[in-house]
Amino acid sequence: MKSGLMLGINPKAEREKNDFYATSPIALILFLNKLKEDNVNINKKVWECACGMGHLSKVLEKEGYEVLSTDLIYRGFGEGNVNFLKENRKFNGDILTNPPFKLAEQFVEKGIKRLQRGNKLFLFLKIQFLEGQKRNKLFKKYPLKYVYCYSSRQLCCKDADFEKYTSTTQFYAWYIWERGYNAETILRWI
Repeated sequence: MKSGLMLGINPKAEREKNDFYATSPIALILFLNKLKEDNVNINKKVWECACGMGHLSKVLEKEGYEVLSTDLIYRGFGEGNVNFLKENRKFNGDILTNPPFKLAEQFVEKGIKRLQRGNKLFLFLKIQFLEGQKRNKLFKKYPLKYVYCYSSRQLCCKDADFEKYTSTTQFYAWYIWERGYNAETILRWI
């Protein structure tokens, strides 16, 4: 039990059925501000393909982005019943989302295949995503351009209950792939 708590999970807690853990809008606001500071651009057209209740989409819209918001489950926002991993619609822009962690590798594969040269895939994931032999092969196949790590903890919480869950032991980062990029990964801090 202690090891589970150290990892930021309650071993007695039941996982959300569809792995829906909403991202605090503050995490995206901090990230967008840092990207502006670093002169890293996001395409004006963005697909938020696991939009949940719209926490990230609403921030992007407020910042002037044209956002396509979809999700497998309809939670009162965006277009529901859209399985990104099986979706084949045409889209010329960047993809930005917090995917279900258990499907993150599949989101990388599908996302990069959907991008046109120069477009980017932005995934909000735990730092543990960097670990593992299987993922090492994934990173060799699709080199990361950037990893943006937070110097303070950011919230993701079950059912978007940000008032109930006010802190976390999880370390999150934004992972950025750019179609056609084939060089060393750049590590940045938010």
